[in-house]
Amino acid sequence: MSFPVDVVVMAAGKGTRMKSLRPKVLHRLGGRALAQHVIDCAARLSARSVVVITGHGAEQVEAGLKAPAGGTALKYVRQEPQLGTGHAVQQAAPALPDDGVTLVLSGDVPLTRPETLQALLDLCAGERLALLTLDMPNPTGYGRIVRGDVGAVQAIVEQKDASEAQRAITEIYSGIMAVPSRLLKGWLARLDNQNAQSEYYLTDVVKFAVADGLSVQAHRIADAVQVAGVNSPLQLAELERAYQRRVADTLMEQGTRLADPARLDVRGELLCGQDVDIDVNSVFEGRVVLGDGVRIGANCVIANAEIEAGTVIHPFTHIDGEKLGVRVGPGSLIGPFARLRPGAQLGAEVHIGNFVEVKNSTLAAGAKANHLAYLGDADVGERVNYGAGSITANYDGANKHRTVIEADVHVGSNCVLVAPVTIGAGGTVGGGSTITKSTPPGVLSVSRGKQVTITDWQRPVKTKP
Repeated sequence: MSFPVDVVVMAAGKGTRMKSLRPKVLHRLGGRALAQHVIDCAARLSARSVVVITGHGAEQVEAGLKAPAGGTALKYVRQEPQLGTGHAVQQAAPALPDDGVTLVLSGDVPLTRPETLQALLDLCAGERLALLTLDMPNPTGYGRIVRGDVGAVQAIVEQKDASEAQRAITEIYSGIMAVPSRLLKGWLARLDNQNAQSEYYLTDVVKFAVADGLSVQAHRIADAVQVAGVNSPLQLAELERAYQRRVADTLMEQGTRLADPARLDVRGELLCGQDVDIDVNSVFEGRVVLGDGVRIGANCVIANAEIEAGTVIHPFTHIDGEKLGVRVGPGSLIGPFARLRPGAQLGAEVHIGNFVEVKNSTLAAGAKANHLAYLGDADVGERVNYGAGSITANYDGANKHRTVIEADVHVGSNCVLVAPVTIGAGGTVGGGSTITKSTPPGVLSVSRGKQVTITDWQRPVKTKP
């Protein structure tokens, strides 16, 4: 492609049928705003810039979108009031250099493939107007493509302005066009609002191009999902399933086994190694990395986490790393019904069982907490066995403190370790104990009595073999 591309994203509409306080283009699809999908797609085309036209909820929209990776510049212009699509692009015209091609996209049409847009740009070739069109069995509501006797595009007629014969046309305009910027600016200056809606139609540039003797080309596709917009919760849900199916197909093409591709939700980025198996109804959010041979059970929710090779995540496990992330070492067994919170860092072959919660803690290789336990702000050594019903009391009402459990410690059931405290290597904490003082290595630590918090240390009794 020998010409620079500047993308205009139409994102000023209110979307009243969404019945939401959020601007329409900020509703999420696959974990990202609708308009963010469009911006990111533009970046994959190596666009020089993206100009987003905002109007309704402009401040929310501008705060809710981010520049794409790859150096594509992101700019905003305001359309106030909203007087039609042509009026919208008029606001963007000053930000469009004359040496490029303008690619007009809609902020609520998120699933257009980059290769489709590239084909449209190739058809434009930096010198003609190119339209993306689609054949629809029921074209109601869409602008119709009117062709001449030899099939050349002559005009786009909006539904409300179309004659009965024109309304019978099934080829519709998608709202996406590519046009040399220098030509577009001249045509925008000629727009008027003499139509049924008293709006300035961008589609009128087609009749101006024809009147000027320029060729108007149409790239016709058959995949309706690529040009489907979102105007209601129903349409948003339909596009969500179409998006998830795309993701599922890509994962399976790469070798990931999905028990049912229709029951998968990826709301971010999911990267899978070889021989990964994912059961039904699992949800992945943020950035999730699954190593070779990982097994994900049914009904798991995993966000912002790295699961290393050979790990099994049993059903109904909830992992959410948020900003700190979660890492699960190779060969670990997690769940069922386990919860890993931000900052959980697990070593190799760690076992976290049912109804165990881990937050901001490190567990070294071979550590186990198999039942009904809480580890928060803790450093757990190798081969520690942490009993059912035991907790680290890490918060004193004002500050959080750390608990250190050194290697080979055995913590009995129903214990409370009151931080800051260290349990020395090889020691044992007796069942039902409340430990408030650090213990040296190799001792049995117990507390007796309902309200007793003073620790009684005893050397373990050695018995003859």
